[in-house]
Amino acid sequence: MGESSLHIAMYPWFAIGHITPFLYLSNKLAEKGHTISFFIPTNTGNTQAKLQHLNLYPDHISFVPITVPHVDGLPPDAETTLDLPSSLYSHLMTAMDQTESHIELLLRELKPDIVLFDLACWVPKLTRKLGIKSIYYCVITTAPSGFPVSSIALHVHEARLFAAMLRNKFGSDVLFGDRLFASSDEADALGYWACREIEGPCVDYLASQFEKPVLVSGPILVEPPASTLEEKWVEWLGSFKAGSVIYCALGSEIKLTKDQFQELVLGFELCGLPFLAALKPSVGAESVEAALPEGFEERIKGKGIVDGGWVPQRLILGPPSIGCFVTHCGSGSLLEALRSLCQLVTLPQIPDQIINARMMVNYLKVGVEVEKGEEDGFFTKGSVCKAVRSVMEVDSEVGRLVKANHAKLRDLLLSEDLRSSYIDSFCKKLTDLVA
Repeated sequence: MGESSLHIAMYPWFAIGHITPFLYLSNKLAEKGHTISFFIPTNTGNTQAKLQHLNLYPDHISFVPITVPHVDGLPPDAETTLDLPSSLYSHLMTAMDQTESHIELLLRELKPDIVLFDLACWVPKLTRKLGIKSIYYCVITTAPSGFPVSSIALHVHEARLFAAMLRNKFGSDVLFGDRLFASSDEADALGYWACREIEGPCVDYLASQFEKPVLVSGPILVEPPASTLEEKWVEWLGSFKAGSVIYCALGSEIKLTKDQFQELVLGFELCGLPFLAALKPSVGAESVEAALPEGFEERIKGKGIVDGGWVPQRLILGPPSIGCFVTHCGSGSLLEALRSLCQLVTLPQIPDQIINARMMVNYLKVGVEVEKGEEDGFFTKGSVCKAVRSVMEVDSEVGRLVKANHAKLRDLLLSEDLRSSYIDSFCKKLTDLVA
């Protein structure tokens, strides 16, 4: 390693959707010669086992086990939000807060130059005491509350959702909004898993509001796996013409109500096109089959699949028959979608996804959002079908516009020079921070 190499500790919130972007960044930093100590919950070892294959530089990236402390109401084998219903996420945050003394011991022993964190808002005060720099690294959306762009205007039901989220206590009797502000305000610098080509105005706004260094890591994903798509998917997708299949995935944690689950799949059926929907069972259902409308499986046989298991999304997006991706707008899924050739339909479920969707649809104009009720936020099979058809029908003016805009943005995001320049800049700012 060169003279400017750094030792960096990573401590993301105990959710796979947060841990993986931190690991993606770790790979890029390790590639530049930096040493990474990656703190990871390991009560059972399941989480580390799931992520081990994403560590591309094991000589530079070390997983450091963190035991999740016992909290009343939290299952003893819980490591991440994947192991819990959303009602217990706050308990997991409390447990993460209770690791502070353990983290202090580790930092004293490891002596990193910098710690990157997100929701553990106590990290900056701890690192300052130890003479270590801290960076609040946000992996969801850069758009903060109060960001002055009309394209991110909220509907009534969304405004209520945002207000409730910020007022909710999220771990250790701390309001979620206070936790986010403390993380940003106390850190020595702000970092974002983002790129200026998509979120430039948001990044500039944050820099002006907090008056501290802002680091942007760019469009980082692990490069496409060397493995190939399972033969069953190759055969099924290969039986349809190019650009004709609807693919839908709403992430690993989103569960729709039974009514909304059924409206979604009925909307795909209404389109009259082949579809693959990778969904969690609806709330209260033990399986996706139990959540489906009566007679649905028989009607869609041969032309539609609703799968409740894990689907290799990046590989699924590759075959030419995939024409449309209906996504919840998680940051990772969006980057995968934007780097693919398929059209984009957004169906956001939670606040950060809503902001991402609005950026895609209203600001960048690379997709279409499924319409929902202004007050209740419910969508219908008709609104699902309308959004999908608007991007997939050949003679659709909207479809032509978003396809052209998507193609331009895709070329940018696939530029190796662009990605390298982001990481080079990120590394330089890390070095400047500790100088």
